Amino acid sequence: MRVGIGYDVHKLVENRALILGGVEIPWEKGLLGHSDADVLLHAIMDALLGAAALGDIGKHFPDTDPKYKGISSIKLLEHVGALLEENGYAVENIDAVVIAQRPKLLPYIPQMAENIAKTLGLEKNQVNVKATTEEGLGFTGSGEGISSQAVCMLSSIREWSVMAASSEEGCKSCGGCRG
Repeated sequence: MRVGIGYDVHKLVENRALILGGVEIPWEKGLLGHSDADVLLHAIMDALLGAAALGDIGKHFPDTDPKYKGISSIKLLEHVGALLEENGYAVENIDAVVIAQRPKLLPYIPQMAENIAKTLGLEKNQVNVKATTEEGLGFTGSGEGISSQAVCMLSSIREWSVMAASSEEGCKSCGGCRG
């Protein structure tokens, strides 16, 4: 098993869409960034890439590359999912939190979790998204920006192969089960 942690933050500005977890949330401000600035998906991608020792989103999607200008972070998450698969990893679970004083995010959280699960080919119960405020403290509390943190657990196909092989040998050697 491998564990990863991710963090992202973006500044809130006028004349930008607010997109979190692939959901456009109607609000007066949006997040500033090279892509769609989806802090939730960015934190999740960094957690996944970190757990697999594949770097971070800056390595894979540099903000100096014009092909990522305005890109949907759902597309970037699809790419990260493919990288994990290519490197023999499966996502066990993701737990993430969005830190924002406003707007209230509770009505949008189920769709965010569903978008993440669908994009990565996971079951809904493998993805947890929550939101919190900072009680008016710091840059998120004052409404200057929104941040997100995520943790994930991955397993490798190699680990499963070793466990399956040792399990089969155990069953054959003991003679007590039919597995």
